[in-house]
Amino acid sequence: MRKLPARSIAALAIALAAPAGAQVARPTQNLQAPVKTFGRVSYDARSLMIDGQRRIIWSSEFHPFRLPSPDLWRDVLQKMKASGFNTVALYFDWGYHSPKQGVYDFSGIRDMDRVLDMAAEEGLYVITRAGPYVNAELSRGGFPGWLVNQKARARTDDPAYLAAADEWLTRINAIVARHQINGDGKGHSGTVILHQIENELALTTPAQRRYMDHLAAKARADGITVPLFHNDQGRNGYWVPETSKVENVVHGPNDLYAFDGYPGGTCTVAGKPTRSSAAPDWGYYGPGGAKGGASASPDTPAFLAEFGGGWFDYWGSNGGYDCNAIQRGKRFQRVFYGTNLANGIDIQSFYMGYGGTSWGWLPAPVVFTSYDYGSAISEARELREKAGEMKQLGGMIAAVPDLAGMVPAGAVTVSSPNVQVYHDRNPQTDARFLMVTHKPSNGQSDDSFTVPANLPDGAYSFPMRLNGFDAKWLLAGVTLGGQRLVYSTSELQATLTADGRDLLLLYGRAGEANETVLRYASAPKVEVLEGAATSAFDAAKGDLKLSYTLAGRTVVRITGGGRPPLTLLLADEAEGVRYWRRDTAAGPVLVRGPALVRRADATGAMLALTGDTKEATPLELWTPGRLTSVRWNGVAVPLKTSAIGSRRALRPLAGPTPVTLPVLTNWRVAAGTAEARPDFDDSGWQAIDRRGSATTTAKPDGEPTLVMDAYGFHDGDVWYRGRFSGTPDAKQLALFYGGGGAGMVQVFLDGKLVGQDELPGGLPRPITTAAPRFDLPAAAQAPGAHVLAIMVRNNGHNWDLDSDDFHKEARGLVSASLEAPGGRSFAVPITWKIQGKQGGEDLPDRARGAANNGGQYGERMGWHLPGFDDARWTTATLPAATTTAGTTWYRTRFTLDLPKAQDTTVAVTFGDTTTPRSVARYRALLFVNGWNMGQFIAHVGPQRVFPIPEGILNHHGANTIALAVTSDGAAGNALEQVKLVTLRSVKGGVPVQMVAAPSRPDQLR
Repeated sequence: MRKLPARSIAALAIALAAPAGAQVARPTQNLQAPVKTFGRVSYDARSLMIDGQRRIIWSSEFHPFRLPSPDLWRDVLQKMKASGFNTVALYFDWGYHSPKQGVYDFSGIRDMDRVLDMAAEEGLYVITRAGPYVNAELSRGGFPGWLVNQKARARTDDPAYLAAADEWLTRINAIVARHQINGDGKGHSGTVILHQIENELALTTPAQRRYMDHLAAKARADGITVPLFHNDQGRNGYWVPETSKVENVVHGPNDLYAFDGYPGGTCTVAGKPTRSSAAPDWGYYGPGGAKGGASASPDTPAFLAEFGGGWFDYWGSNGGYDCNAIQRGKRFQRVFYGTNLANGIDIQSFYMGYGGTSWGWLPAPVVFTSYDYGSAISEARELREKAGEMKQLGGMIAAVPDLAGMVPAGAVTVSSPNVQVYHDRNPQTDARFLMVTHKPSNGQSDDSFTVPANLPDGAYSFPMRLNGFDAKWLLAGVTLGGQRLVYSTSELQATLTADGRDLLLLYGRAGEANETVLRYASAPKVEVLEGAATSAFDAAKGDLKLSYTLAGRTVVRITGGGRPPLTLLLADEAEGVRYWRRDTAAGPVLVRGPALVRRADATGAMLALTGDTKEATPLELWTPGRLTSVRWNGVAVPLKTSAIGSRRALRPLAGPTPVTLPVLTNWRVAAGTAEARPDFDDSGWQAIDRRGSATTTAKPDGEPTLVMDAYGFHDGDVWYRGRFSGTPDAKQLALFYGGGGAGMVQVFLDGKLVGQDELPGGLPRPITTAAPRFDLPAAAQAPGAHVLAIMVRNNGHNWDLDSDDFHKEARGLVSASLEAPGGRSFAVPITWKIQGKQGGEDLPDRARGAANNGGQYGERMGWHLPGFDDARWTTATLPAATTTAGTTWYRTRFTLDLPKAQDTTVAVTFGDTTTPRSVARYRALLFVNGWNMGQFIAHVGPQRVFPIPEGILNHHGANTIALAVTSDGAAGNALEQVKLVTLRSVKGGVPVQMVAAPSRPDQLR
C-alpha cells in the first residue's frame, strides 16, 4: 500500500480551510487508497500508472468504421499523436462486423487488429470500447440489424440477449486481449491500457447488475487483464466499483468508475458560439457525492471517458460543425480541460478527436452523413486551429511528469475578484500547477492582476493579464532537465535535453508582458540572441528573472550559474504552434516550420522526418549533435547552423502542387422505379405473413407483419407491393410507417405516384414515425386487379440510450389500410410482398458490408458499381431540367491524376454550397466507385459537401459516381449541379491503396 506523505495531508487541510473567494477543495478522493495492480497497469485514487510511473492519460476518440479507407487510419493516428495526445479511444461497432447472427467479418475495412497495430506503431496508448452497446449516434446504437428481431430485452441478463452478445464479445475480446499492454500470454501484445464493458447504461435494476457481472466475467474469461470500466452518462454515480462507500451510488463489477459530460453550451441556430456556462468542477473542487463526478468513487482515479470535443448535428439544421469547432475549440479547451486537470481528472478522453463520416446507412436518426463533430481533425482530415492549441497543452503534459497525481495545494487569493486560481501540487516533488482563469470561468473581461502564492522556492507575487475568455496553465517549482523553473507567467510547450544542453519552449498571448524566473547557484551569463528581453539576478535568492513582451519569437541563451547551458524560446501563440517536438532513438528533436511533423526516426547519424507542408516552408531544427544529416519525406535536406544554435535548411521545403479537378460531364440517366410498374415481376420477393416480430411498435390486431426487420431487411430503402381488387371503398390509403430521421414514404398506384410523406427535419431529436393518409384516384375503385407499390426510406434505427429497446421501434410499414372516409378501416384486403437489399442478411458485397446498400432497384441490379455497363442509358446534362416521380439514376465517369506524394481531400458537392437548403425538393444517394458515401436531401439539408477519402476515390485513375435521385416529379424538384471540389491539399500524407471491393454486378455473391 502506498500512503500519501503527511505533508500532503496537511496541505490538503490548508486547502480545505481556504479564505473566501479562493478555489476551495473538498475531500472527494481517498488519497490513502491502496494501489491496485493489473499487470503493467495500476492505479490509486490519484492517477493511472503504467510500469509504476504515474501518467496523465490525454486521449481523443476515433471510430475506424467512420473512415472506410484503412490506410488513412494511420494518417488520423499520426495527427492525434502530433497534436499532443498520448492515447486514442476506439469504439467498436458490433453491427459493422455482423450482418447476420453467427456471421462476423474482421477483414478489410473491418480489420481491428490493423488499427490497434497502427496505434502501437505510432506510440499511442489505447482505450478500447467494445460495447455491446456503444451509442455513438449509430443506427441501433451499434447493435446489429438482426438483433432488432430478438424479443429478449437488450442490455439485460436475458439468456438470449447474453448469448447474442457473447458471440460478439468472444471475437472482439480476443482481438483486444492480443493488443493489451500486458500481452495475451501467447506472444502478442500492444498498447491497450483500459477496456470499457458497457456504455451509458442508464437502468440499474438487478437485471442490469447481473448483465454487468456477466460482461466483466466474460472480459476476464476472454483474457482481458487491464482495468475494466463503464462510462456513466451524466455523472449519476452508476456502476461504481464496490470499494466506494459514497451514499446513493450504484455498485458494479468494473474496476474503475468513468463518466462523461458535454458542458459549455451550444452554438445558436444562427451559427454563433455562446459562452453561457462556466466550466464545472467534477473533482477536487466540486460538490462531492454520488453525482459530483469523480467523487462517486473516491478510491479510483478521476476518469472522464468522454468530454465534449464538439457536438453532433442533425437533419434540417443550419449546419453547425464549423461553429461547434469554435464553441468547443480554442480557449474552451484551455478553460474546460484545464479545469478538469486542476480537479485531479488525470484520465480525460475528448469526444471526438476525428469524427469522420457516417457513410452508407451507419447514421442514427439524430445525425446526417457527416460526423465531423467540430473535432480537432475535421472530416476532411484537416488539422483545425484547435488542434494547435491541443498540441501546446499536450506538450506541457508530456514535458512535466509531475503533473500526474497532483492534489490540492494551499489556496491562492488573487487581487481581482474577476479571476480565480486553481492551485495543485505533486506530493512527491512539490511541483505546482496553477490554472488561472476568470471567475466564473466563462467571464470575458480584460483583467490585469497579481497572483501571490507560496511556491516551493519561496513566496512570490507576479503580475498577469487575462483578456477575454481564456485560461493560463502555469508551472512553478518544477525541475526541467538540468533547470529549475521557479515560476513563469508563460506556458510551457516543450523541453529538450541533448548533448548536456537544455531547451525550453515557452509561449503566451501576443503583446502581453510575461516573466520567467529560474534558479541558479550564481549569476549566469544571459545573451539575447533574437528579439528583446531583459534580465535581473537576485543573488540572495539565486533567482534570474527574465522580462519580455511576446511578439513572434525571442531567443535567450543562458550559461553558467551552476547549471547546464539553456536555450529559451519565448514565443507568442502563433509562433509556438509552428513547433513540433518528437522523440527518436537518438533523443528528442524540435522542428519548426512544417504544417505537420508525422514522425521523426533516427538511424545512425540520419534523422528521417516525415510530414506535410501547405506551402513552401522554411525548416529549422534542434537535434542531438550525433544527427548530422536530415531527410524530409525521403529527400536529403542541406542544412547550416544558425546564430542561435539551431540548424536551418538552405532552401524551403517544397509545398504542394496546385490541384486541377475535372468538370463532371457525360452523365447518363435511367429510370429506377421499376417496382412501381403493375407488370413488374416480384415473384422472387418475400410474401408478407403474420410472423412474429420483436418491434416495440404495436400494429392493429389481426393485421399482417409489415415491418421490414422481420424479413431480414435492416438498412436503407425497402419496397412493398400490394395487390387488391378495386371496390368503391378503395378511396383512401392510411399508412403507419417508421422512417428514422427525415425518412420518407412514396406511394404508387398502378405505376403512378399517388403521393409521398416526409418526416420533418429541423429537430435535434427527430420524429421517426408518421401516419399519413393518401386520397386515391378513381381508378382504385374500378373493378379488377390493382397494385400498390410503396417505398419506405429508413434513415436509421433509434439508439437505445435509455435501455428501453427504443432501437426496436418499427421501420418500414407498420400498417396499411384501404378504406373509404367514414368507413371501416382495413375494408379492402391487400396481399403484400416485400423486398429490401439484395440478399437481406446474406450480403452479396461482403467487402463494403451491411451499411452500404438498401433496397433500391438500381442497387439490387448493381447500378452503383463502377463496372456496371450503362452504355444503353440516355445521356443527360446537369442541372437536370426535368425529372420523373420515383427514383432516377445518374452515372458519370472521370479520371483523376492528382499530384503524387500529396494528400488531397476531394469532395462531391450538390447545388449552391453557400446555403444549407435548396428550394428544389429531392434526395440523392451518393455512390463513389460503388461505395455509398452519403445522402443529400436538398430541401432538408444542411450537408451539401461530401468528402470522399482516398482509397474510396482513386486519385490516380478511373472513377465512377452513381446517384440515386428520388423526387415527386414536380416541376423544379430535379437534380442540381454536381461538382468535384478540393477541400485541402498538402505535400506529404501517407501511402494509400484503393480499398478492394467488387466492381461489377457479376462479382456480387
